[in-house]
Amino acid sequence: MNLHILHQTALAMVAPGKGLLAADESTGTIAKRFAKIGVENTEPNRRAYRDMLFTTPGFEQYTSGVILYEETLFQTSLAGEPFPKLLAAKGVIPGIKVDKGAKPLAGGGPEETVTEGLDGLRERLVKYQEAGARFAKWRAVITIGEGTPTDYAIRVNAHALARYAALCQEADITPIVEPEVLMDGDNTAETCERVTERVLSQVFRELYDQRVALEGMVLKPNMAVSGLKCPQQASVEEVAERTLRVLKRCVPAAVPGIAFLSGGQSDEDATAHLNAINQLAAAQGAPWRLTFSYGRALQHAAQVAWAGKNVEAGRMAHLHRARMNGLATQGKWSPALEKAA
Repeated sequence: MNLHILHQTALAMVAPGKGLLAADESTGTIAKRFAKIGVENTEPNRRAYRDMLFTTPGFEQYTSGVILYEETLFQTSLAGEPFPKLLAAKGVIPGIKVDKGAKPLAGGGPEETVTEGLDGLRERLVKYQEAGARFAKWRAVITIGEGTPTDYAIRVNAHALARYAALCQEADITPIVEPEVLMDGDNTAETCERVTERVLSQVFRELYDQRVALEGMVLKPNMAVSGLKCPQQASVEEVAERTLRVLKRCVPAAVPGIAFLSGGQSDEDATAHLNAINQLAAAQGAPWRLTFSYGRALQHAAQVAWAGKNVEAGRMAHLHRARMNGLATQGKWSPALEKAA
């Protein structure tokens, strides 16, 4: 393990004013999104869509890295250049999603899952690094419900996250550790905060026990938001306060940066929450850089504008959202900027 390489990559991933584009949707997930815009889910269409994103002029000003799906890592652009090489030439770090998805947890509570993919991961990481990947991502999924999450589900997912992170660091690939507490339920933001604290506490306990170097990783957590079905939605200010409080309780200062996931938030909500968290973090002197690692919240507008044929409209929508989130990482975003655009 070369801690210097891991640390420098982590710092670059959370560079000021920049964040991560999560373009790592599985073939099944992107099929659902393409269906909504009337685009057939074929390899050429997936390649053309990601080419549109990655060739957006200027997006590298606000994008430090891109999380790729395995198929995309080995694809070439429409101009014939391997996607990792195209991104690296723009100063954007190529990364790779390495987990095999969440599967039902034997003995767990209702709808509880565990993420699989550790078998053969050491060998796959060698292949990914040779293709140009410098960081990786593994997502654990935690559900809030009646009697869930159980301590058992939290423990097994935290253990798998730490095993993955240790294997990545062994290969000099910087791991993104993503424990996502889902926002699909009817729970309050207070409940989300409480569950997130349980999850993050266990994750860092496992990372420590499995000798993962905290300086050489990036955390990708959820924000402390209300469930989508909750009748009382927390304000932007409340989300910022609860999110920052739980991070200060659980995340050691040795971690270089935190790149939030957007979950089921709307494009503008994800940006507004990130902006408020950064403003509060600056006022309180938080020790980590706080940025974004958004998938749908960065891509939705671009997908709709592109719709399989309008490349320039897709690029414009992508660049706008990337810029808005780049400003939010510095606490400089405002709703007026959305209206102006």
